[in-house]
Amino acid sequence: MNKPLSNKSWQYRQLNSVTPGLDALSDALIELVAAGEPIVAGTADLQYSNGLSKFHALHPDRFVQFGISEQNMVSAAAGMAAVGIKPYVATFASFLALLCCEQIRMDVAYSRLPVRLIGHHAGISLGFYGTSHHATEDLAIMRSIANLTVIAPADGNQLKEVIKAANDYPHPIYIRIQRGRDPEVYTDHQPFTIGTAISHYSGTDLTIIATGSTVHPALEATRALRAAGASVGFLDMATVKPIDRDAILEAAAQSPRILTVEEHNVLGGLGGAVAEVLTSEGLPVKLTRHGIYDEYSLIAPPTHLYAHYELDAKGIEARATRLLEGRA
Repeated sequence: MNKPLSNKSWQYRQLNSVTPGLDALSDALIELVAAGEPIVAGTADLQYSNGLSKFHALHPDRFVQFGISEQNMVSAAAGMAAVGIKPYVATFASFLALLCCEQIRMDVAYSRLPVRLIGHHAGISLGFYGTSHHATEDLAIMRSIANLTVIAPADGNQLKEVIKAANDYPHPIYIRIQRGRDPEVYTDHQPFTIGTAISHYSGTDLTIIATGSTVHPALEATRALRAAGASVGFLDMATVKPIDRDAILEAAAQSPRILTVEEHNVLGGLGGAVAEVLTSEGLPVKLTRHGIYDEYSLIAPPTHLYAHYELDAKGIEARATRLLEGRA
């Protein structure tokens, strides 16, 4: 018999009602099932944290609850993909990228199996859950694995389009998402192309390149800087691997400064990927990497953490202003 949730509990189901982005994953998968695709979704005891409860309610025969067994989940997904099923498996990004790294590397990527790995609550979005649950190394780890594509959508609408674009993509994909509260950046049905950056503005003073959760605040910062008279460009680098070299080189040709912004360690993530492109071409561009400065993140509400690390719109604007004024 189902008992009502305790008033003293976290009330996950009620909390999810104010996290609309959590529906995006299920909604996209439900559309694919309706189109006849052999989709199976799985999670490690977190169907209410990633929104897959909606998919489970409609397609219980296509849903696997693995419990707290993340590594087994990834290996099982590899087995499904090997026999023609299209598996999407989801858990906290900190668990998926770090705990399951060996299974992702050997069972999925080495075998070139088209598994879709959904790492949710990435970066510092789990706040009070603590440093053990924060994922500030996952981009670096995942993009260093051969055959693995890495994508970080900016919002729920873009996530839906990423899922659709991934349907027939031949390689495994790590999809990095947040907690479902991402402000809307894109409207519905804006097609997504894997490996192509989205240019919002061009600039001759500075180009800001962001990915995932930092796209919305960085875009707000860009607009504020432009309104103040600075010529600032902006790229949404949703695909971190394979990165859009042409977009980076075009930005470097226009701007003498580039600022990367990511909810991740500044080592090995988006900033590292952009640095690799610039240095390989020997371009005389000043690159500043902005994110978590090689430390274990603090424990606090996410909003407080974003302000502390200057990853909110105000902080990104301040960081860019210091760069434009030659103070950084």
